[in-house]
This record gives sequence, C-alpha cells and structure tokens, in this order.
Amino acid sequence: MAHARYKSLVDTLAAEIREGRLVPGTRLPTHRKLAAREGVALVTATRVYAELEAMGLVSGETGRGTFVRETLLPRHLEIDPYVVAADTTDLNFNYPALPAQAGMLRAALRQLAATGDLESLLRYQPHGGRMSERSAVAQHLADRGLAVDAAQVAIVGGAQHGLATTAMALLQPGDVVAVDALTYPGFKLLAQAQHLELAPLPAAGAGPDLDALEALCRRRRVRAVYVMPTLHNPLGWVVSASRRRQLVALARRHGLLLIEDAAYAFLAADPPPPLAALAPETTVYVSGLSKSVATGLRVGFVAAPTAWMPRIERAIRTTTWNTPAVMTAIACGWLEDGTVARLEAEKRADAMRRQAIATDALAGLRCLRHPASYFLWLTLAEEVRADRVAKALLAERIAVSTAEPFATTAHVPHALRLALGSVPLEGLGAVLRTVRQVIEAQTF
Repeated sequence: MAHARYKSLVDTLAAEIREGRLVPGTRLPTHRKLAAREGVALVTATRVYAELEAMGLVSGETGRGTFVRETLLPRHLEIDPYVVAADTTDLNFNYPALPAQAGMLRAALRQLAATGDLESLLRYQPHGGRMSERSAVAQHLADRGLAVDAAQVAIVGGAQHGLATTAMALLQPGDVVAVDALTYPGFKLLAQAQHLELAPLPAAGAGPDLDALEALCRRRRVRAVYVMPTLHNPLGWVVSASRRRQLVALARRHGLLLIEDAAYAFLAADPPPPLAALAPETTVYVSGLSKSVATGLRVGFVAAPTAWMPRIERAIRTTTWNTPAVMTAIACGWLEDGTVARLEAEKRADAMRRQAIATDALAGLRCLRHPASYFLWLTLAEEVRADRVAKALLAERIAVSTAEPFATTAHVPHALRLALGSVPLEGLGAVLRTVRQVIEAQTF
C-alpha cells in the first residue's frame, strides 16, 4: 500500500510539472510539509522528491528547498555538448579561429602534397606516432617548460582522447579520482564510462583546497587527482608555484597519480612550471591543438613516465590504432615551423580583447575569469535561477551553459559559463549586453 502511495505521488507531481500546472521555478513544499499534506511518512516524501530529481523534473538546493526545473530546455544545456542551430549565437562552446587559418591549411596541404612522402601517410602508423613527430611534440613541450624525451610522448586524437587513453591505461573501474567541485564536463563523461568514482574538492582561492584533499586521502583510498593548474575550465584560475609544490608533495606522500589537463594552458603567459615538470614520475600531462590551432585538427599529445608508455600505447591501439597520419603530419609541421607558437600568441591577444569587451558589457555582474581566457564564469544573484536564464536566452537565440555540466557535487550553483571564442569579435558586445539584460529581467 505504501509503495502504491509513493508511486501515485510521483506520478501526480510529475504530471503537474509536465503539464505546466507547476511552473519552472516553483518552490515545492518541504519534505515534512509534503508528508503532512499527503498523510505519508517523512521517508516516503523524501523518496518522492528523490525520484522526481532523478527524472530531471526538480532540483533540491541546500538551504533553499526543492524547485521545479525548466524542463523545456534542450538537454545539452544541462548535460551534454551539442551542435548549435544555424540561427543561434553560441556562447556554450569555444572553437576560436583567426581569419587567416583557412589559407594556412591550404598552404599546408599543398606543401604536404609536394613532399613526396604521401605514400607513407596511407599506411598504419606507430600507435604513439612516428618518432620524428614525437620529437616535434617534445620540443614544443620543452618550450612550455616541460622537458621530456620523445619516447615519453604519445600522439593522440585530441586532448579528450588523451584523457581517455590515460584513464584506460592507468585506472581501474571503482578507482577514486579527486576532482574540482566544478570541472571539465568531458572528464565527468569519461569517468562515467570508465566507472570511476569522482570525489569533489572545494575551491580555495585560485586552486583546489589541498587540506580537503589531504583529509580525503586519509579517509579514502584515492588513486588519482584530475587537475587543471594552468587556466582552469571553467573558473580560469592559474595555480601558484607554491601551491603546485604542495600538491606534488601531497601526491608523493599518498602515492597519487596526477592527471594534468593543459588544454587551455597556452593562453596563460609565463605560468609556473607544469606539475609534470615538478613530479615527472607520477604525472601524465595531456594537451592538444584544438583550441590553440583549430577544433577540427584532432591532434593531441600525452607525456608520461617511460614505464607507463606501453600501456598508454595499447590504449591508443584499442581506441584508434593511431591518429590520422595526414592531420598529424600537418600539425607537427606547424609545430616545427613556428606556426603553432604564432597562433598561440595571436589567440592570447584575441582572448584578451574579448575579455575587455565582456568587462564592459557585463559590468556589475559577478564574473570569474582569467584576463586571457576564452570563457568566464558568471555567478547569478541568489534569487536568479540559471535554468530560467538559459531558457530565456535561448528564446533570444543565444545558447549558454549552466553550471550543471561542470558540477561534481549534489548542489549545483546558479551560474553560467560563457564561451567567448565562437562569436565574431564585432558582434560579441551586443550579444553579451543581451545576456545582461535577460539576467536583469530575471532579478526581483
């Protein structure tokens, strides 16, 4: 009888939400009030709300209550990436490109066609890349302050593939991985696929709370830490040199694997040394050329201790066998002739111009960002709900991301992550002013 009553309550509330009788943003009764109103036990009321939350119809917020969610939002605004409609301005994903890049690709293809080595590019390649290509990446990393041998480098199909091969090679299902409370959504999806347990760490200024990590390691058997010390996505911080040394000491003390994601590191001028330079024996460094060159250039790289490379190469073989030889040849040619370094410098300048536009357009709103990053984190006022703002912006043909894809905690903050790198520079200010107007209209 109790089970039937529980299911009936779930079905009734779900129907009221889906039919619009309970509108998005409605605060539902407390668990205790629902139990009293419906004549059920408190545990039953709690179970009802848990079921509705699992269905994506409500969200429970610590200290605030349980609210009806905006169910008409496209799914990507809450969980997954997507392809933006042609008439929609994309503030959700970054694919920064400079006007001359298409011409550069044409020139690179012509040069590759003239090399006489095309025959070799039609065949299988070594799983981690040809040694000459690995040497080009090693020199690139040396310029970033990370000295590694070519044999410690594996070429992968973008940074996401690098993270996947690292997890497949070095982690086991059930392993506990410490992550920031707000972290890169791609790693969350990877952890789900690999059955890894993510343990969130609160932020402490510009970086993760290392005291919380120390306490976690004393309570749990933590296997690894996934970290973005140089230009964190989405918060934009650059971890200081002293805190990096503290993290390295903690990792050595507890035998932790450090997974260093440096996808956006090129945007930070003169950052402290990478973790992989401070603790080469326990760090896997992952990056790529998707942001610094182009998202369609699916070439990335992993640098790791020599002893781990056979396992990483087996993971590459399992997933792709090798990266596309033509794309890898173009990418390594651009590494060697200075094209990548030039593009990185130009994109740092471009990102700084975009942040200056954002500063003007969003003045007075609470933004966290690096001055040379392609994104910012916009914290909303207490009374403003992120899902309603996102829905209102979508009506204005502007797509943004809420905090949900980034959150690893049960409590999801009301915030937006705005990507600045996919909108023409001349139109960015107007788009951001519309964002501000929509947020202000939601404030009461």
